[in-house]
Amino acid sequence: MRIRLRLPAPLTTLFLIMPLGLCQAASPVARPLSEAAFYPQRSAQGQVVSLNESRIPAEINARILRIAVEPGQVVKRGTLLALLDCRDYDLASERAASALQASEARLRLNRLQAERSDKLAAQGFISREGQDARQAELEVARADVAVQQALLRTARHTQGKCTLRSPFPAVVLSRPGQVGETANPGSPVVVLSDLSSLQVQADIQWRDAEDLKRAESVEFETQGRRYAVKLVRLSPALDRATRLMEGRLTFAKDSAPPGSVGRLVWTSREPHIRAEWLVRRGGRLGVYVMEAGKAVFMPLPEAQEGRPVPTRLPLTSLIVVQGQQALP
Repeated sequence: MRIRLRLPAPLTTLFLIMPLGLCQAASPVARPLSEAAFYPQRSAQGQVVSLNESRIPAEINARILRIAVEPGQVVKRGTLLALLDCRDYDLASERAASALQASEARLRLNRLQAERSDKLAAQGFISREGQDARQAELEVARADVAVQQALLRTARHTQGKCTLRSPFPAVVLSRPGQVGETANPGSPVVVLSDLSSLQVQADIQWRDAEDLKRAESVEFETQGRRYAVKLVRLSPALDRATRLMEGRLTFAKDSAPPGSVGRLVWTSREPHIRAEWLVRRGGRLGVYVMEAGKAVFMPLPEAQEGRPVPTRLPLTSLIVVQGQQALP
């Protein structure tokens, strides 16, 4: 079977006439920097640390009678931590007190003898040498009393070392000491983390350092909560491995638990130009600014491809935000 195809008659040629306005290049659109600029949020990793993580030691040789705290317990300043066997030191304090009483008795006797010698010397019944000897014995007795007083204070001070108390409000991290053991001077009995000196330790990129210093408010975000913090100092040195700067911040009011890990958050105070407004001309990145009705290319030395860039242009500057790619 043969099949015949019948082609349609030639179509009439169509001419598309475009409006004259569409053939012309669109005019660039400019907006004041005060309206077009944005202020990005900055962040940095951080953690809560205590300035004092103290290993509270025994200062004397004594047996541990009692440890009054447990790991994880929060204690106030002055809270009893541990009690040491103090019987030997109690006896030493009693001996010192008795020695002081004896010295004071000898001082009273020497004072009476010195007074009598003065009277006898005035009547000519005792020589000058005898009188001087009585005065010397009186001075020796006075010095001996002073020594015994110092020994008694030392003994009582040592007695005070039998009781270990918290030097600050803290959380108990561990208790290396054990009841029944003999604690030696310097050996830790309880380890504390100071709750009154908490700080946020943050790793800051060098390019964000000045921005952080000028930030109106900074917050530390951890476990779904935000805490207001204040910058204390920013180290000028960079870490060799990470090339980051260490920042230290204190809590303005409430504080996060020690050891918390989170991020530092703040809003930049510098106006930023969006990356899509940047163009490259002559090997340099920048933006077009309208001046006297004419678009002028303004290079930005700090600009990087694909990243917003902070600017110090006046907020009244007219930044070209559309059509900048078609400009020469």
